[in-house]
Amino acid sequence: MKSIFRGLAALALAATGFLASAQEAQMDLPRVALNAGLHRIDAQVAATPEQRMIGLMFRKDMPQLEGMLFVFEQPTVQCFWMKNTLLPLTAAFVDDDGTIVNLVDMKPQTTDSHCSKKPVRFVLEMNQGWFAKKGIKAGAKLGGPPFKG
Repeated sequence: MKSIFRGLAALALAATGFLASAQEAQMDLPRVALNAGLHRIDAQVAATPEQRMIGLMFRKDMPQLEGMLFVFEQPTVQCFWMKNTLLPLTAAFVDDDGTIVNLVDMKPQTTDSHCSKKPVRFVLEMNQGWFAKKGIKAGAKLGGPPFKG
């Protein structure tokens, strides 16, 4: 019985540690250079479950040429929400070859679900309006090391 309580106490401590780290913006993720035509993107890469869960939460700003690339193990319909995210963002749901499947504008601090129109492994979040200002729409291709083709 004591080992069960110890296990629960360890789990509670781990959860508390995660919640504490989740209250801060993650700024030190690996980066990858991407491009959308002539436009360069400096993307932080969120590849682990914890990195993807925190994403861009708690960020107060993000430079215009930066974004966050979420990388998943398998293609599936990806759905994102904006709870604890302070910035208005646009999510680009991206196929393995870099083709943008669909773009969705997302309002800060909401729990509305925004989903890909088909299974994808990549989601690129940029400041809201970045894609529109560059004339980048669904069907456009992103380039860079993560994308095949």
